[in-house]
Amino acid sequence: MVSEDNTTKTNENSELSHLGQGGTQPSRTLETFPNRNPDRDYLVELTTDEFTCVCPMTGQPDFADIAIRYVPDQKIVESKSLKLYLWSFRNEGIFHEHVSNRILDDLVEVLDPRWCQVDANFSIRGGIAIRIKAEHGTFPPHLST
Repeated sequence: MVSEDNTTKTNENSELSHLGQGGTQPSRTLETFPNRNPDRDYLVELTTDEFTCVCPMTGQPDFADIAIRYVPDQKIVESKSLKLYLWSFRNEGIFHEHVSNRILDDLVEVLDPRWCQVDANFSIRGGIAIRIKAEHGTFPPHLST
């Protein structure tokens, strides 16, 4: 059995403000915590089928499945802050291509990952489905997706 120092756990989590809090609201703040395995390449995948935003032209709701994949370096995104971040787009009028790239840019800004991809698969509207894959960095060839 491996024992962890509670002081270390407390210190590395002290910056997390959303985790464990009730009564949450949408937020554009992405929180991170230290990667305890920065010397290892590994793939983190976060998915949701509940993403919504609004068409900037018609005001109609748009729905998407979003998969975020990244190979962390020094930081890992905290999942509740990501949920609140994605929720913050719910009433925003924004084109699919723009929101997909904005999510990628914001993740890259806070994580500085070795590689990151946002795959946004929007539901069909007007007979057309839109899928956007935005990517940053070079995927480590020894990892498989």
